[in-house]
Amino acid sequence: MATQKMLKFVTLKKETPEKRPADQRAQDFAEIYREFADAKAAEQASRCSQCGVPYCQSHCPLHNNIPDWLRLTAEGRLQEAYEISQATNTFPEICGRICPQDRLCEGNCVIEQSGHGTVTIGSVEKYITDTAWEEGWVKPIRPSMERPESVGIIGAGPGGLAAADVLRRRGVQVTVYDRYDRAGGLLTYGIPGFKLEKPVVMQRIEQLEAGGVQFVLNCTVGKDLTFDAIRGQHDAVLIATGVYKIREIEAPGSGAAGIVKALDYLTASNRKSFGDEVPEFDSGELNAEGKRVVVIGGGDTAMDCVRTAIRQGATSVKCLYRRDKANMPGSQREVQNAEEEGVEFVWLSAPRGFAGGTKVEGVMVQRMRLGAPDASGRQSPEVIEGADYVEPADLVVQALGFEPEALPTLWGVPELAVTRWGTIKADFRTHATSLPGVYAAGDIVRGASLVVWAIRDGREAAEAIMDYLAQSASVAAE
Repeated sequence: MATQKMLKFVTLKKETPEKRPADQRAQDFAEIYREFADAKAAEQASRCSQCGVPYCQSHCPLHNNIPDWLRLTAEGRLQEAYEISQATNTFPEICGRICPQDRLCEGNCVIEQSGHGTVTIGSVEKYITDTAWEEGWVKPIRPSMERPESVGIIGAGPGGLAAADVLRRRGVQVTVYDRYDRAGGLLTYGIPGFKLEKPVVMQRIEQLEAGGVQFVLNCTVGKDLTFDAIRGQHDAVLIATGVYKIREIEAPGSGAAGIVKALDYLTASNRKSFGDEVPEFDSGELNAEGKRVVVIGGGDTAMDCVRTAIRQGATSVKCLYRRDKANMPGSQREVQNAEEEGVEFVWLSAPRGFAGGTKVEGVMVQRMRLGAPDASGRQSPEVIEGADYVEPADLVVQALGFEPEALPTLWGVPELAVTRWGTIKADFRTHATSLPGVYAAGDIVRGASLVVWAIRDGREAAEAIMDYLAQSASVAAE
């Protein structure tokens, strides 16, 4: 019976794909996890308890049909497993690599709660999708019927690309505008190759292009092309720009050379992996080789920066975070990987300023302790008086999070409503903005968040745009 292939969590232990040794993987930007073999993927998938109420699915932002494709994998029906996984997720091969499964699906697995160790959902998802690409199961989009309506999407990150995929499958003409020379947004230039190798992103973009999605790259809206011009060319517009403005430290000495923004630093490194000319990297400005590096921040971007610095040959890499390890926002799995690779974490510490003159020589650090909880329930850090010291540094990377750019001002559309945080104000169901026919999705609406949430928002916005196009066509026909 098919059911005998499942429910094996009692006899089979949790196993994750083998990690490359830390000293080996710290020498390059290749992904650190090896691939599951076919038998191992089936074995680990068979540990799923096939619960009646699958918490893994309900805690996935995309509500992926996880138990179904785990069962199909256990039965060796990989093509069907892939079809089920991609039915709700535009980029399963990407989510399988970079989603914080420990906080989402795997962290809410029923057998994890019972003490048997979670099903390794992300690794199986990555395996079945990589197999799908290798076997040629991933086909270009071929709409059953072409439609005359066109949609312009501003931003070629995960939200914009997810919407483009949904719309194109319905036959809509789609044009994606992006400021960079390659599509993918932070998938391409923000996330390092050791978490997400770039051919994985490029093959998906090529699939979208082969399916008829048009890309207009090196195009900065408000500079190379006005927002009104884009609105005039399309029946509907989706804003999916993400949030790219780095929060900067305002402290004595913050203007010194050697203090850089996380995104600039990561982008330079990723561009080198493509073989691009990067003068800021070659000059040493955005290169950690031979330097004492201090990264300020505790999120996933900070983890990307410290692990990149290790691979670039820094003499030392330290991460300053104002709370303790239990309260940091980044993935605990990423912290573990960083520690294995030689990163030193300096908990309960915050910058008060920077030592040196025109060139940074160190970070003036305030020691902290955790006090009473704040409004979110997390303990607030408090300064320990008289415990300051200077942490020597040749390169300081600011990784304190991202904020939205002032799009109404940059684009000359003051009527585009924003929230008090500067994010675009959009209906939480339809993603419609204050402008007729204009929608917004992803981080530019919800603030800096996960790739999987951007994919969900993009897919939802695409469905709402389809309803809007249908209503417009109905009105035009009357």
